[in-house]
Formats: sequence, structure tokens, C-alpha cells
Amino acid sequence: MVLFGGFDSYAEELFKVALTMNEAGYDIILFEGPGQGSALEDYHIPMTHEWEKPVKTILDYFQLDDVTLFGMSLGGYLVIRAAAFETRVKRVIAHNICADFYEVLLKQFPEDIKKSIDNLVSNNNEENAIVANGLFKDTAANSLLLKWMLTQGMHITGSKDPYEFFTKMKLYNTSGISSKLNQDVLLTAGQEDHYIPLNQFFEQSKSLVNIRTLTTRLFTHKEMAQNHCQLGNLGISLEVILNWIEQITE
Repeated sequence: MVLFGGFDSYAEELFKVALTMNEAGYDIILFEGPGQGSALEDYHIPMTHEWEKPVKTILDYFQLDDVTLFGMSLGGYLVIRAAAFETRVKRVIAHNICADFYEVLLKQFPEDIKKSIDNLVSNNNEENAIVANGLFKDTAANSLLLKWMLTQGMHITGSKDPYEFFTKMKLYNTSGISSKLNQDVLLTAGQEDHYIPLNQFFEQSKSLVNIRTLTTRLFTHKEMAQNHCQLGNLGISLEVILNWIEQITE
């Protein structure tokens, strides 16, 4: 099993997940890719939407050819992207799904500003960049979440301003690659995820038209697992994942 995180990941925060999988009998490779942890902080490698490249490097180095690929948070996009181009990946776990990260970012803005930002970013030019960066600055001044999101986004992507960061994030979308997957796939989501819109769970499910098998799991408030990546009851999601692997490999 090859495991990685997403937008603000360090390997240490995934140790519990890795140890749980290892204790269940699986060999685990946990890595920090471009834009994450040591790859970013020590080697200054910015994040890439082409996640098949770091995954290929890992699989080549360890000579792996029958892999369960497990991505968390933004890793829910990254895992779909890598699996679309890497035939050595046989099982895919998107925990949680992230079909369109640009939409996830827009969701964090007030409704009256969201459309303006989208129009400015979608029509990429220097004048729009100036206007958009002003909007980003003014809005983030009243929201710690937005301020962190923009600062972190620029940091991991090596962007000079929020506009460049948002422009790059339009590439983090699974709509054009989902049909390339042919593996066994598990998609999970939290019913009340404050980052990822629930519609992406259903859209991602419908777009995987050529996979071998599809299993979906929506975690609920009743299970105390409704939050992003099931924070509050991570254990139930890991149990679901382990049961899924066991069932499809019987």
C-alpha cells in the first residue's frame, strides 16, 4: 500500500493511518510528494497536478507492481490522477474524494464574491490578476480560514500571488481523466465536509465509467464521521477501508 496526503500534509500526521494498515498485515510506503513536507521544505519542490510522476518514482524505486494507492484529503484528487496513468496501481482509495479542487477553493468565499473571482480567474490576464488579488486580500482580512488557505496555497505551489495559485488549481480536476481508470475503486466522503461539496462525491462516482468495481461510502453525523477525512471518528473509516481491501482481494 502506498499512502500520501494532500494540501497541507506532513508524513507524521499520517502515522496512525499507516500503522493501522501495517498492523492489519499490509506493507506500507508513506511518502511526501511535491508540495508536501520535506519535499517542499527541504528540497523546494512545488506541488504538481501530475501526481503520476511522483507515484511512478516510488513504484520504480521499490519495484512494485501490485499496488493499493491511498490518497487523503486533496490526495483524493491526486490518487485518481495517478491511477489514471499508472497501470501498476490495482486498487484505488480516495479518502475523501476531491473531484474539483478549484471548486473547493471557491466554496470558501462568500456568494457575492465567488462569481467575480471565478470570472477573473477564468479570463486570465494581468488586469484581472490585479483586481482579483485585491478581492483576495480584502476577503481574507476578515477570515482566518481564507487567509490560511491562500497563504498555504501560494507556499505549496510556489505562486507569487493568490491569483497565480488559483489559476494553477484549475488543473486539479478529475473530469477529463476519470474514464481512464480501470481498477477497483473506493470513494469516501463526509456528509458535512466543510471543505468539499457533497455533489463532488456523486459526480466522481458517475464519472468512473470504465473501472472494474466501484464502492462508495458516505459517512454520517450519526457515526460522528461526517467531517472532512472523518475527523472525529477516523477509526470507522479505516475499518471500512480494511474491509473493502479484504473483500476485493478474496
